[in-house]
Amino acid sequence: MLHRIRYAMVSGTFEKLSGTIESDETFVGGQAKFMHASRRARITGGSGRVDNKTAVHGVVQRGGEVRATVVDDTTSLELQGNVRRWVEQASAVYTDENRAYWGLDQFFAHKSVNHSETYVVGDVHTNSVENFWSLLKRALKGTQTHVDPCHLERYVTERAFAYNYRESSDLERMQNAVTGVRNRRLTYARLTGKTAY
Repeated sequence: MLHRIRYAMVSGTFEKLSGTIESDETFVGGQAKFMHASRRARITGGSGRVDNKTAVHGVVQRGGEVRATVVDDTTSLELQGNVRRWVEQASAVYTDENRAYWGLDQFFAHKSVNHSETYVVGDVHTNSVENFWSLLKRALKGTQTHVDPCHLERYVTERAFAYNYRESSDLERMQNAVTGVRNRRLTYARLTGKTAY
């Protein structure tokens, strides 16, 4: 039932974000130090580093809404495609110095900050989207405790919904979630991965 509610929280808006936008990606998955020794050896290959985490990409309009989704990879094709889909052209887009964002200046007023040196250069920073990642990971670790990668998209949707309606009352949030039920059906077979979305 909870997954069906999360599925209803999917934003039905096609409205693009504008103004000052921050874009970033994060990785969700278990930490090697918490794994059983045999699983840790198999997954990390003895390096102690977990490479099979799931990537999540998001953009935040400062003082506004967030858009976030699970992505297959963090290539420029994937990340820049999301930014162009979610953000109005000519908006100010701030990122870190990830090479996947190179070329955004063709469509946006793009500036980046080098996190190995500093986190803020004047108005250029990604602190708002980093705050969203903090809220997402705190919910995943503290409330859900274990999230299968095949269900992660719905948990990201739930956190984005909560962020976007953070100033609404509980009743308003419930009403907005219920309106998303129309024409959305999550069957048990889809929920358990027996049929494709």
